[in-house]
Amino acid sequence: MTLRVLDIVGGTSVDGPGLRTSVYFAGCAHHCPGCHNPQSWDAAGGVEMTVDEIMAVLDDNDFNVTFSGGDPLLQADGVAELARRLKADGRNIWCYTGYSYEDVAVSERFARLLENIDVLVDGRFVESERDTSLRFRGSRNQRLVDVRRSKPGAVIEWTDI
Repeated sequence: MTLRVLDIVGGTSVDGPGLRTSVYFAGCAHHCPGCHNPQSWDAAGGVEMTVDEIMAVLDDNDFNVTFSGGDPLLQADGVAELARRLKADGRNIWCYTGYSYEDVAVSERFARLLENIDVLVDGRFVESERDTSLRFRGSRNQRLVDVRRSKPGAVIEWTDI
């Protein structure tokens, strides 16, 4: 199984708590005005990598992992497989998406990913809601959903306290 990857950045601290490795996937259908990464919108961007190749890079870095992009859910099947393997290794996994948690949870295609994600940063970036004081997100409408403790209709936001 292959995925389109724009970049893999080890040792970052902006995409979740602690030092993490962020995998930036190609492709986004949301095209949010004011997006800080519009070059990620092209689904044909980046390079093709197998799940094994991505795992080798992530194993070399040996940090917890964040999926970003673009929108990782555009490659949901491959990202779900990657998440399954990372979770089997005991990794903490965050995933950014422009979709809402509720939409992801009820989608047959997307919900598989939630089985192995710890935090889903959900919602489109909304320029009028931009707030640079927020941790790990760009606009006030976005949530840090604690996936293990949430269910549709009862979202519990992640806190590190």
